[in-house]
Amino acid sequence: MASALINVPKRAKRGDIIEIRALTSHIMETGYRRKASGEIVPRDIITSFTCRFNGQEIFRADLFPAIAANPYFSFFTTARESGRFEFEWTGDNGFSQTASAAITVE
Repeated sequence: MASALINVPKRAKRGDIIEIRALTSHIMETGYRRKASGEIVPRDIITSFTCRFNGQEIFRADLFPAIAANPYFSFFTTARESGRFEFEWTGDNGFSQTASAAITVE
């Protein structure tokens, strides 16, 4: 099971620009590498990352085999109201990871 690390400010003033950071643990096997026996190592990558705030999508990324292991995202948004960020990573072989964090806007 992968683990996710997220960093969201617990509090912000209305109108502040805040940084959101998200990292998940995943090997990201490209499907191009071969084993010592010559057999191809099957592809196993995260294919998408989505961040929603109070149910509305605010950031999305589609990933491809060139992305490194343990993908890290950093992006900015404006603090307009209190609520919850929901993070979702999906990928090959049924991979799914979620995390969430709340923010209070004053």
